[in-house]
Amino acid sequence: MVLDINIQQLGLEFGSGAVIGGIIGFAAKKVAKLVAIIVGLELALFKFLESRGILTVDWERLTAGFVKASREAAAGAPPSWLQTILSTLSVSAGFTGGFMLGFKRG
Repeated sequence: MVLDINIQQLGLEFGSGAVIGGIIGFAAKKVAKLVAIIVGLELALFKFLESRGILTVDWERLTAGFVKASREAAAGAPPSWLQTILSTLSVSAGFTGGFMLGFKRG
């Protein structure tokens, strides 16, 4: 079996994946910072309102929801992981490198 590999096409896929990954990585870091600030302010507001007797927060139930969601996400089995990796290797390698660079620079 002879593999017909087009080096130019692989380079184009790798490069475009890297550019897209860099843009998304940069944006993801900015969005992650904003979300972290919003969640932190929200939790601080909940704690403040709870200390004043205005609001009652069930912290056990709140954290149990996060733990349950993470367990459910980990329970799913990936479909044929080897085939998935091989079919998307050129784009995903470029995307990963670009994402990491964009996230670091962001």
